[in-house]
Amino acid sequence: MERIGTRLRAIRRQWGLSLREVEERSISLGQKWGDESYQISASFLARVERGKHELTIPKLISLATIYNQPPQDLLRQCRPEEVGPPQNHELPGPNTTLLLAKGPLDEQARYLLPDTFTTDLPPEVTTLLPAEDGATSSQYRRAVIGRRDRTLDPMIRAGSILKIDTQKRSIASRKEWTNEFDRPIYFLLTHSGYVCGWCELDKDSIWLTLVTHPLSHAHSERWRYRKEVEVIGRVVAGAMRFTA
Repeated sequence: MERIGTRLRAIRRQWGLSLREVEERSISLGQKWGDESYQISASFLARVERGKHELTIPKLISLATIYNQPPQDLLRQCRPEEVGPPQNHELPGPNTTLLLAKGPLDEQARYLLPDTFTTDLPPEVTTLLPAEDGATSSQYRRAVIGRRDRTLDPMIRAGSILKIDTQKRSIASRKEWTNEFDRPIYFLLTHSGYVCGWCELDKDSIWLTLVTHPLSHAHSERWRYRKEVEVIGRVVAGAMRFTA
């Protein structure tokens, strides 16, 4: 186990993780997978790295996931069955910047940003994508920004994919944010279609104004709140194109 321990220590340091951080992430995985055998204490891992303790298969699988390593690389001597990344689970990122080449984190990145993301032509208008498999229970929806929607360009460009929390529809007041990057972004449905941007409500909550980015050269618009415009939700994440 000494050779494996040395390798595990080198990988952990490459990721910039402390023993305690590995412990916390393994606890999270154990809870998600419903099995405490995947959890690894900091003191246990320290002994493993020094070759003073043996690893069980579940703990090796947990480390493979945390370190973004193909499990077969760490489990080769034990000849385990290949294990993939947990489904529908956002893998925790490293503390240092890495260029991905393989492993569960690379697979997830390719799923989120396929090669066609920057080669397919963006749609003409901003579009709310259908719910996955017709599901209606999820609070999240996704949308793609169209070429005509320049409201927040260049901060959010045409072709960008946005994740929308439909349970966050209230318009934030000015005191809730300090700069344009913290300012909430909303996805709206108007009579002319979908649009995405910053929003302001007048003091009587009668008029909702769509605020554009100062570099977009787009014009602000306003509608009667809840009569002429519907707030679909607040944008909470996105993947943006950097090329036209």
